[in-house]
Amino acid sequence: MSPAIPPRRWRRLAAATALACAVGAFVPPAAAATAAPVPDRAPAPAPVPAGAEPGAGASSVPHLDWAPCLHTPRYHCATARVPLDHRRPRGRTIELALIKRPAVEPHRRVGSLFYHPGLRADGTAALRESYEDFPLAVRKRFDLVSWDMRGTGHSTPVRCFRSTARALRWAEKVPDGFPVGARERKVWIRSWAELGRRCAKRAPGLLRHMSAADTARDLDLLRAAVGDRGLNYLGTSYGTFVGATYANLFPHRVRAMTLDSNVNPREWVRRGSWLPTFLRQDFDLASAQSLSRFLDLCGRSTPDDCAFSAGNPQATRTKFERLLHRLRHDPQGYWTYAATVSFVVEELRDVDPGWTELADKLQDLWENSGPAEPGSGLRARTLPAPAHAPTHTDDDYPGYEWQYAMMCGESPNPRDPRRYRAIERFSRARAGDPGSYWTWRNEPCATWPVRAANPYTGPWDRQTAAPILTVGITNDPTTPYEGSLAMTRQLADARLLTVKGNGHMALMNPSDCVKRHESRYFIQGVLPPRGAVCRQDHRPFGPLG
Repeated sequence: MSPAIPPRRWRRLAAATALACAVGAFVPPAAAATAAPVPDRAPAPAPVPAGAEPGAGASSVPHLDWAPCLHTPRYHCATARVPLDHRRPRGRTIELALIKRPAVEPHRRVGSLFYHPGLRADGTAALRESYEDFPLAVRKRFDLVSWDMRGTGHSTPVRCFRSTARALRWAEKVPDGFPVGARERKVWIRSWAELGRRCAKRAPGLLRHMSAADTARDLDLLRAAVGDRGLNYLGTSYGTFVGATYANLFPHRVRAMTLDSNVNPREWVRRGSWLPTFLRQDFDLASAQSLSRFLDLCGRSTPDDCAFSAGNPQATRTKFERLLHRLRHDPQGYWTYAATVSFVVEELRDVDPGWTELADKLQDLWENSGPAEPGSGLRARTLPAPAHAPTHTDDDYPGYEWQYAMMCGESPNPRDPRRYRAIERFSRARAGDPGSYWTWRNEPCATWPVRAANPYTGPWDRQTAAPILTVGITNDPTTPYEGSLAMTRQLADARLLTVKGNGHMALMNPSDCVKRHESRYFIQGVLPPRGAVCRQDHRPFGPLG
């Protein structure tokens, strides 16, 4: 999921969520591989009024005036107006920025496929970056559509600072990665509390309506706006929670839905736990397992294949521990202990070429973080910050608050900031260094001032018009495989496709096997066989992977 990103670190994530109305002659997915295919060209569906779930008002379907996007003419852009509060459809409206890449073979077009990239939230940018990752067969037959979630990006945004410059000045105070020591913890807690107060003052109404349920209702309006009777949807990471929410608010409108790298929906909204959101989901354990796998495979490789290898797994683990010890006591500019741990956890998400590049960076740090040789003076160089460290212009608002606006209002977290030190000790005891990273990712929710007005908290087992395909990677460093098992069990009708491999999100860690199954599911409605297992196309560090 695209988890909350540290305030000065930005990268592609991760971090992308129903009985009778299906698109045209769609055949609902079934266990048998002999299901009849749909015609090459599905009949054009008529628009369906949205907002018909029990208890909701009827919102007007927005008009989409598509036009070529500026600087990216192969994509079309549009703006939709939707209610701020879907229970008051004639009240205040907000804007949603959309992007579309038309089907390669429009004469065989099935419909539109909506993509939710997770807590990253800026779907307009995510679709452009991820377009080539979608199966070619899907790109041929579907318009791919995404949008900036309400309150984010080029949609009507939550902006808790008056300018980009003020936002960046605030971020300069916040420790990189996570706080280390009492002084940094005090600064961290005070800084995020300040952000919460600013947000409550500048955008209290919008903050109350940024839950997954609000986004799911937006999505249903967008589905109707593109003329599809049923929803085709791919959600990754937090986008799986949005997908599950949609599937239970609008079960009769699900045509085909793939949920990739799943969160556990019950745990996301569970109240009464002393653990924050990400630890309830065991994200810390997932990262610890993935880090162990990374070091093990690196240690089994030669330095030509994995630059950080020390010749065997145990020696490589020891080398990593020594590196972190050095950086804790003698940081290299940007590369503090906490910033390095955060970088490692984030880089584990993309295996190829991510793991090789991570090994290269760790080796660079190793060679430049040791004590200087006698008589050599200072180190030869201080390594630069990572390429995805922020470089903002005045019109490029960083949006540090957007992910927390989506998450904190709907997912319960301990409300006393002083408790997070004890929670960190617990997580470090079971997960090591990644425990600190994941604990403090949730601490801003302790002082977040606004609760979602209409969150969806279940049930999760409403019968959908078509079965749902879930996808889980066995060594996912963010959303553990167990989350995909839980999602599959909790939904009324879902089939799990297991991916033997590493990394977060099958979409970003490609497998031709997964692409074949997803293509057949989206186009023909045919699910993978029960118990189906795929492997990834690329293995880290050569044949020993």
